[in-house]
Amino acid sequence: MKDFHGKPGVAVVTGGTGGLGSAICRTLAARGSAVAFTYRSDHEAAKRLAAELEATADPLDLTDAGQTKAYIERFGMIHTVVHAAGPLVPQQHLSTVDPADFGRQLTAEAAAFFNLVHPALPALRASKGSIVAVTTAATKRYPVRDGLSAGPKGAVEATARALAAEEGRFGVRVNCVGPGMLTDGMAADLMANGDLDDRALEAARRAIPLRIFGNAQDIAEAVCFLASDRAGFISGQKLDVDGGYGV
Repeated sequence: MKDFHGKPGVAVVTGGTGGLGSAICRTLAARGSAVAFTYRSDHEAAKRLAAELEATADPLDLTDAGQTKAYIERFGMIHTVVHAAGPLVPQQHLSTVDPADFGRQLTAEAAAFFNLVHPALPALRASKGSIVAVTTAATKRYPVRDGLSAGPKGAVEATARALAAEEGRFGVRVNCVGPGMLTDGMAADLMANGDLDDRALEAARRAIPLRIFGNAQDIAEAVCFLASDRAGFISGQKLDVDGGYGV
């Protein structure tokens, strides 16, 4: 499958060294796309992935609008932007979240997304390209203690819908993918630090009709489909990849 073979320019992926971001980068590259990815601080992982995919890799603070704009403007042509970056979010009741922490999370999620896509719009208009934001299935069916993630990611989804409505006339499509419970990425980190213990994991499994957890490749498949011309009449939508959790 070579969905992106011959497409001029690159696919820009944020969070490229993360569990989900790296799977997305590999899948895009396998399907014919040139890839440029950003990362926060894992220089060794970035170096390995860049060498594997013959991709470019750059550390980037997405909350810095000027730095992000300068990064995007390095590329003459962009056919796809995938926002897969995001900080590790602790599981806690909203009543225990400090308002300053919630504000920082909004900046790290919603402002970062806008900082990324805003300077990319001219290139995406020229290529009639695609934006895909990786958010969360929790904006449809809320799991208790996930508000610090679901709230700010809901702002990303609303912004994505607004962009889809406004940029469609230029041929730009904008969609979201909502990961459910996975064995990779942030869920793996939450398991490792004890935020998700065995009891919580069993409750999560019972809430999923398929009774299994997904993985990073499940998310990469959905992202790459929505970014490709096979999804050419799909815009303003969110595809939850959650084993039926939101049913």
